[in-house]
Amino acid sequence: MGDGDTLSSFPNFLRTKKPLEEWYMKKKKISYARFGYIFSIPFVVTFALFTLYPIIYTVLIGFTDFKGLGATTFNFLDDPLQNYKTILESPTFRIALGNTFRMWGWNFLPQILLALLLASIFTNRRHKVKGQGFFKVVFYMPNIITAATVAILFGSLFGYPMGPINDLLMSLGIIDKPFFFLQSKSIARGVVSFIQFWMWYGYTMIVLISGILGISPEIYEAAEIDGATSWDKFRYVTLPNLRTILIYTLVTSLIGGLQMFDIPQLLVAKSGPDNATLTTSCFIYNQAFSGSYLYNRASAASMIMFVIIAILSIIVFYLMQDRSEVAENKALKKVAREMKKKAKREGV
Repeated sequence: MGDGDTLSSFPNFLRTKKPLEEWYMKKKKISYARFGYIFSIPFVVTFALFTLYPIIYTVLIGFTDFKGLGATTFNFLDDPLQNYKTILESPTFRIALGNTFRMWGWNFLPQILLALLLASIFTNRRHKVKGQGFFKVVFYMPNIITAATVAILFGSLFGYPMGPINDLLMSLGIIDKPFFFLQSKSIARGVVSFIQFWMWYGYTMIVLISGILGISPEIYEAAEIDGATSWDKFRYVTLPNLRTILIYTLVTSLIGGLQMFDIPQLLVAKSGPDNATLTTSCFIYNQAFSGSYLYNRASAASMIMFVIIAILSIIVFYLMQDRSEVAENKALKKVAREMKKKAKREGV
């Protein structure tokens, strides 16, 4: 065997004089990307079974005559939109939709204002509040209490004929006899709104605090050097830099508010007087699990609410986005397109 035959029989790394270590690593190279796909399988399967499939099934039966306890078969309607028309024409659904928006607005406005105030106080770099950790825990604690517990608590407070609120007002001489608070339309709505506010303002405060702490201290220092007051720093530094956090808070609160169910359902029997506390989620529940078990109409109402929430979320996102940043991005894209066209014309 000649030298040429011997060299040709050697591995490629010897003939090209590549290091042995480099050749070995290439042979033994492991792709870790596949592990990411493997670990995501449980989530994908769970999401498909418990989220995606129910959504698709809900959309489907909204176009059918599917109803009745234990029913397993259904037929598509001649008019696919009949269930949607019935729901939109229902006076009860309109009342529920109005109640939902009304009670959400009553709790969200004071919630975001108080959360902003508390977040500004707790993050003030000049006047540090003592015991911040304690107060944050106390303010956040209502959020971790179960809805059933809260409903029982407030139901007892406003109990009739005997309850702490009635006893207090009678002892002060404000009322002469017990008053049935939860049978008053405005008071019942007000109590539900207050509970939602009380349960969620602490969570909103924590989110806003995290957003404020993410703002560079140098911006505040520069504002102080320029003679900015506390209000000026809050208005011109804090709020503009919290835009993304505020969008997140508003959208999530909107989604949660329009899905309000547990407190109205548990606190006030039969949705209160004249359906005063009936929300869209309670309406959907009543359609599906009481009376004739109208699963088809409940599904149609669910999809209507899904569309309403999606449209409102898009509107909120559009209205609260930074217009100057959007204009700047458009200008940059325009310049990039013009440069590409110029390069093509020049044959680059």
